[in-house]
Amino acid sequence: MIRFAFTVTALTAMTLALLPFQLMAIRFDLPLQRTLPRLYHRAFCGLMGVRIREVGQRSRQAPVLILSNHVSWLDISVISALTPVVFVAKSEVATWPVFGWLAKLQRTIFIERQRRQKTAAATQEIAGRLLGGDAVVLFAEGTSSDGTRVLPFRSALVGAVHQALGDGTQHSAITVQPLSVAYLGFRGVPIGRALRERVAWYGDADLMPHFFGVLSAGAIDVTVSWGSAEAYDISADRKEIARDAEKAVRRLTAAALRAGPPGQTSPAPALIPPQRLPDPA
Repeated sequence: MIRFAFTVTALTAMTLALLPFQLMAIRFDLPLQRTLPRLYHRAFCGLMGVRIREVGQRSRQAPVLILSNHVSWLDISVISALTPVVFVAKSEVATWPVFGWLAKLQRTIFIERQRRQKTAAATQEIAGRLLGGDAVVLFAEGTSSDGTRVLPFRSALVGAVHQALGDGTQHSAITVQPLSVAYLGFRGVPIGRALRERVAWYGDADLMPHFFGVLSAGAIDVTVSWGSAEAYDISADRKEIARDAEKAVRRLTAAALRAGPPGQTSPAPALIPPQRLPDPA
């Protein structure tokens, strides 16, 4: 209970302290609008006891579209703690208490998944962000899973790659990079089937009880694995792009789950230096 109260108090104070700076950075289109969320999420993960092991590195090519699997709302903080990014989220997120507000502060792109006629507008906005220099993360499964498997990647919004090439004249190709997020440990215990729902947020699980459960956990181990980045030109097929990324994320996730959480007998820093995991057989 003491830990829970301390964490909530610290998160509230940090959020209120940084809020004016982020609002000003967005208002005047300052570079700080990209770097401040990263600092915020690094501190957030540290307070929550989330220990991140990073495998590989994000491509420094631009524009870059990152195609990731999706396990939990916590994915947002885990990925943001590593690199400045913006996310693509369903429009309902914008209406969520607190979380919707924070998503807007991170300049999230909101889309209406249930209205296909809105797909063109969504891809145009994603394209604009890509051409504007943002690294865009798309949870390509279209929903979250329990983390033990990767659902089929949807290709509709991958059309933003073509849109970006069509709208801009300064780029002949867009870089696409697969990303895997795998949760491996909970309170120092490897995550098995019994503990998976304590971290994974999917199905009909309520957000706030899940959030408070994670807040009280104290230690969560997660491996974030970057796949090989590929450059695609205007002739590339969006379904092929999604299919290639899906295969890479499946391989990376399987390797992380097989390796399991790092053996630690003492508290570790919030971020663990990148390590190479063995390739799957």
